[in-house]
Amino acid sequence: MKSSPSQKKEFIYGTYIYQYELIKQDRKTLGLTVTPDSRIYVKSPHSADEERIESFLKKKWFWLQKQLHFFKKFKRKVYKKEYLSGEGFLYLGRQYTLLVKRAPEERVAISRGVLSVTTKEGVSNGEHTKKLIDAWYADRAQAVFQERLEEMQSRFSHKNFPALGIRNMDKRWGSLTKNKLILNPRLIQASKECIDYVIVHELCHIQHKNHGKDFWKLLDKKYPGWQKIKEKLEILLF
Repeated sequence: MKSSPSQKKEFIYGTYIYQYELIKQDRKTLGLTVTPDSRIYVKSPHSADEERIESFLKKKWFWLQKQLHFFKKFKRKVYKKEYLSGEGFLYLGRQYTLLVKRAPEERVAISRGVLSVTTKEGVSNGEHTKKLIDAWYADRAQAVFQERLEEMQSRFSHKNFPALGIRNMDKRWGSLTKNKLILNPRLIQASKECIDYVIVHELCHIQHKNHGKDFWKLLDKKYPGWQKIKEKLEILLF
């Protein structure tokens, strides 16, 4: 999705003053995101004028206040993971607590809210535990993404579908090339409905290369309610 450089803007509503970043994109709807560090982002079509954006923000004011209050109340200092017991890890939209044990056989598994890692190394060897967890995430991503891709393909009547590719991307969840549908491995942390949305979004590009009206109509048809799922992903991305 092509974007213009972000612009710093100000929104005044009653006695409240908000600073936000406005990002113009090839899209048809306005989107509002509040990140955990209380940054506010508005994504809008290139054609949207200030009046439309301000009207949108006024309609979203209650939700905006609710999000800012939530993140202020539960704001936590972001620590670099040390891969020690007690840390939290996301998998398919759920939070798991890491439990590291020493054992002859190395294994990673999840059960009842626990991400269990058995390792031949010491339980304080975070570097080795990280390698085990990263490998487990990679294996799960390959299996889950392939399963969801095959499931979502059933919504389309295309004769040929792209193969699955997995690649790290800084600001994108997915992309489509001539022969591959590429997904960001971090998606394995999100729920299956989020993974499905990204896949359907990219499969729609087989028929419509750009984000024109026909593309959005097709996305609405193939994945109703995608806007709420997209909001969840945007929060996870930042």
